[in-house]
Amino acid sequence: MNEREGRKKNSWFWRWFLNNQVVTALLIVLLILLILIAFTKVSYLFEPIWQFIGVVSLPIVLAGIFYYLLNPAVDFLEKKGLKRVNGIILLFLIVVGLIVWGVVVIVPKIQEQSMSFANNFPDYMNTVDEKAREILRDPIFAQFQTQIENYSDKLMATLTDFIQNFSKSTISSVGKIVSAVANVVVAIMTFPFILFFLLKDGRRLAPYMVRILPNRWRKPTLTVIDEMNEQVSSYIRGQLTVALAVAILFIIGFSIIGLDYAVTLGIVAGVLNMIPYLGSFLAMIPAIFLGIVAGPVMLIKVIVVFVIEQTIEGRVVSPLVLGSQLSIHPVTILLVLLTSGKLFGLLGVVFGIPIYAAGKVLLTHLFDWYKRESRYYYDEKEANEDIPPES
Repeated sequence: MNEREGRKKNSWFWRWFLNNQVVTALLIVLLILLILIAFTKVSYLFEPIWQFIGVVSLPIVLAGIFYYLLNPAVDFLEKKGLKRVNGIILLFLIVVGLIVWGVVVIVPKIQEQSMSFANNFPDYMNTVDEKAREILRDPIFAQFQTQIENYSDKLMATLTDFIQNFSKSTISSVGKIVSAVANVVVAIMTFPFILFFLLKDGRRLAPYMVRILPNRWRKPTLTVIDEMNEQVSSYIRGQLTVALAVAILFIIGFSIIGLDYAVTLGIVAGVLNMIPYLGSFLAMIPAIFLGIVAGPVMLIKVIVVFVIEQTIEGRVVSPLVLGSQLSIHPVTILLVLLTSGKLFGLLGVVFGIPIYAAGKVLLTHLFDWYKRESRYYYDEKEANEDIPPES
């Protein structure tokens, strides 16, 4: 029997297939792909599960965001001697008070400015069109006037068609809109309860979940979960803090220069700032548009406000709040935003970076485990010894 096993282990089939880690990895990948193909053939069986996930995902996401925001404050109050439940109730009362203040003070202001902008938008477009035609009448642009006017007419026609099609699609999908509004209302009603129990017992959740794993996997899994949690919490708290600072900076700056709709533009800028690198520039589009309408002096003032805000945000606010916690290269961030936005739209743009950060932690630990277990990675000194010296 031993001789037969020896011949078997020395055979080419054993060396090239049965005892080859590359072939084993390829077989595992093949099996995973076959399993995925099998799932696609019976996907209708999982339709109730996807519907359930679609219903509960929004309140869970909202609860998770507020958990990362409020949990440090709850921990601080608990360290000061206040019972955790009492601290949670106190923070809930403060948040409710801020929401009521926002509904009473901020929301009417935003509504008033939005309605005013919508009513004045045709006049704004006429003003911009007149100024554009004045520029085109300049001798420098005379030779390109026909081409520019044609492109301008095509652009306006495309914009008009888009607005009409958007209106028709909106009217035809009233049922979907009502359903979406209903889901949002249900999420707003239910996520405070989820948030309360997360703040109360969230620290016990991970240790409870890993109890189903084998003993040797529990500690590494807890380490990975803690690092992922730290990455996501740092990003969410940092981005929301920076967004609030950006909104305040723009509101103050636009109010000082006397730009219309300063409050609304500042809040929009703060919300869009949660999209890294692109949000602030997108928020400046309506501000620059209004600056063009108001005249060249106002346009210069808007640009100055934008430069000052970007300087304060880039040199002071972001380094203090975010620092280099994610350790993600800016090019990587742009690639993640482009990919996630293409695949998942606005949600992908907003949540792509924290998901990437969490996935990076998981893949890093998996690769470290593979290096420890694989024979392809060994001690660095031994690896350096294998490299021939330079001549």
